[in-house]
Amino acid sequence: MNNSRVHTDQELFEALKGGEVKVFNEIYERYFGLLYRHAYQMLRDRVQAEDVVQDTFQMLLEKCNELELRHSLKAFLYSSIRFRILKQFRHNKVVENYLSTIMALSESTVQTIDIYIEEKELAKRIEDGLSKLPSKMRQIFELSRIDELSYKEISEKLNVTEHTVRKQMSNALKIMRSSFKNSFILFF
Repeated sequence: MNNSRVHTDQELFEALKGGEVKVFNEIYERYFGLLYRHAYQMLRDRVQAEDVVQDTFQMLLEKCNELELRHSLKAFLYSSIRFRILKQFRHNKVVENYLSTIMALSESTVQTIDIYIEEKELAKRIEDGLSKLPSKMRQIFELSRIDELSYKEISEKLNVTEHTVRKQMSNALKIMRSSFKNSFILFF
């Protein structure tokens, strides 16, 4: 190709398609700065903008024989940049959503494990506290707290006075609280 005159985009593109790889440098020098600024305005990241522009030029060089320009080379390159950036935005959004989901799942898993451990520790403390109760007191406590019977219902069921049930519950709660003295859990 004659280098003494300025070539049109169409001439450069046809020469590139014809195998004149040297014209690629002219296309690159003509459009790199413009395309980089355009990409940077959209991405606001220098490295990503440069990568997108480099990828676009690489695609032009590798696939020039498969391409047909409907308009100008400049319009084609700008469209390619926009397409690549939009594709990158979509990809970033998918990655962001995936990472958010993974983070939520791992937080949920950690919380679930923590809750499971706390429940096991609590069950052990409750069982330890219950084992310290005399059998009649334990029975009254379980009827009240587990079976959710009222003091009156418990007194009728066990043939004892309501006052006895109240007193036994009061004593049971004191014993249970002592089992939790070194714990932050105060349920009773």
